[in-house]
Amino acid sequence: MMTCDHPLPPDRYHPSVEDHLRVTGFYHASQIGVVQCQKALINALVERWRPETHTFHLPIGECTVTLEDVAVILGLPTNGLPVTGMTLSSFETLEGECFHQFGVAPRKADCRGSGIKITWLRNLKERIQLTNENSMQRYVKCHIMLLLGTILFGDKSGASVHWKFLPLLRDFHSISNFSWGSACLAHLYRYGISVYHT
Repeated sequence: MMTCDHPLPPDRYHPSVEDHLRVTGFYHASQIGVVQCQKALINALVERWRPETHTFHLPIGECTVTLEDVAVILGLPTNGLPVTGMTLSSFETLEGECFHQFGVAPRKADCRGSGIKITWLRNLKERIQLTNENSMQRYVKCHIMLLLGTILFGDKSGASVHWKFLPLLRDFHSISNFSWGSACLAHLYRYGISVYHT
């Protein structure tokens, strides 16, 4: 039997923002740790994955990840608005969006293609002083971007998170209105297994 025995703790957050995380629908997802790569386990799953049916062919039968699994395991909303929007490649637009969301903008060196480096977001989160409602919302938005880039919509590099998610976080009280669970499942089907084939 193969097991994942090297879990990393989840990105920590300040206890005073827990209610804010609950409002966004990301509280349960923020409790999940990152499992370090277990090459034998990943290879075994990749060998059994059938992309044409989105199923794992196991000795006991076929198995797949469903929307219900995503809702139960991650606790993300699976009903609501689609997680979609325009992807702009202009660095100036990214600067403006970050300044609007966080009160500070990254330098070009803090970005990677159309993504914001995880290290920049972590450093920003650590510097935010939780003194009022606005700073708490900025802190939680930063934490959500880290979740999106490391756990929910991660890529093989694990170095950045696409900034296309930022506009969806503009209205803090509307974040939970999006079907994050559906988008997460679609990402898993589209990119999750394929990144390990290369």
